[in-house]
Amino acid sequence: MKAAFYTLGCKVNQYETEYMAELLRNAGFEIVKENDEADYYIVNSCTVTATADQKTRKSIRKFKRNHPNSTVILTGCMPQAFPKEAKELIEADIVFSNKNDGDILSLINEYNLNKNRLIKIEEHKAGDNFWDCSIDRFHERIRAFVKIEDGCDRFCSYCIIPKSRGRVRSKSLDMLKNEIETLSNAGIKEIVLVGINLSAYGKGENFNIVDAVKICNGNDKIKRIRLGSLEPDHLTDEVIDGLAKCEKLCPQFHISLQSGCDKTLKSMNRHYTADEYKALCDKLRSSFENASLTTDIMVGFNDETEHDFNESLDFVKSIAFEKVHVFPYSERVGTAASKRGDNVPKQEKERRAAVMIEETEKIRHDYLKKLVGTNEKVLFENEIEPNLFQGYTKSYLPVRMKYNRNIVGEELEVKIIDYTDEFCIAE
Repeated sequence: MKAAFYTLGCKVNQYETEYMAELLRNAGFEIVKENDEADYYIVNSCTVTATADQKTRKSIRKFKRNHPNSTVILTGCMPQAFPKEAKELIEADIVFSNKNDGDILSLINEYNLNKNRLIKIEEHKAGDNFWDCSIDRFHERIRAFVKIEDGCDRFCSYCIIPKSRGRVRSKSLDMLKNEIETLSNAGIKEIVLVGINLSAYGKGENFNIVDAVKICNGNDKIKRIRLGSLEPDHLTDEVIDGLAKCEKLCPQFHISLQSGCDKTLKSMNRHYTADEYKALCDKLRSSFENASLTTDIMVGFNDETEHDFNESLDFVKSIAFEKVHVFPYSERVGTAASKRGDNVPKQEKERRAAVMIEETEKIRHDYLKKLVGTNEKVLFENEIEPNLFQGYTKSYLPVRMKYNRNIVGEELEVKIIDYTDEFCIAE
């Protein structure tokens, strides 16, 4: 039997797809590409925006239209957050929530008994445990995402994630250690620790994110460690000092900001001020040599004025992030913010996004320009064409370099000689 996965959304979803793929692979399934012929097509959905839901519906219908005799399966965050809408997607033969990812094989077997449409959606509840999940390979040969945390307790006013992911819960240190050992023996050189609210790892337990990084740092076969997207809370001075002692940790930190305006941050129910965020950035840059800071910025939140936007823009420019992901606010049904209405016109949101992107791209280009002529260590991950290899610096800059032998999996010191909008060029 052949199964194909189509994954939408974050690194956690990608990890969970790998986990489900391993369950099927171990049961004798062949995992093929989404464009190949398969007996089962599994859509692992994202629901962070209405656009993500549209992509999910479109993909489900496409797979059933193109492969009417195959079984189409819907899982992920959309069924969890919006079970009614998921059930109405009649093109999906099996529908289950991300809480039930570990049941994929038994659900397929149950469906095959009589081919009756099967729906299993269980709500997340307070006190849920982190379900036992680990992988022994990853679709990338060199780098692996490893999920160590799930859920979020922040309840930002615009966000549906607590509904789709439940409360914070964490993978045990023993389970993590075994998983890292298995992945390193399979040839993985770089570990990216990921979670829904990663910096909350260990909340309510006697460990935290530093302990997770230490486990990876102590594995001789692992060359690099990265952290996925972080929230500012829980990143105390003590945590940062502990992370700084882990020499394999790459000093690249993606810390979600959303806005540089205190009024907007309060309306979003974020749990910090702009000044507190700046102090965190200053601490990271003073604690890590060549620290690289990246972030997300939302523009046009439902009560953001022109003055608020300019305040946010000025703050973002003052931090001088190495890279910024800018996006306009999109109202999400079921959130606190959706009850207030969407008060900024679409055209104005797009204008503010364009301004923010233009200003932050200027800063990024200045950053890249300063790298020309410097030496950087690059872990090469793949050969994109004969004798042309791509890898990443510790600050997660993509680098391409020509070489006359296979250097995949090697960490080499190279000289940056040029750059484009997408990558640096080295020799």
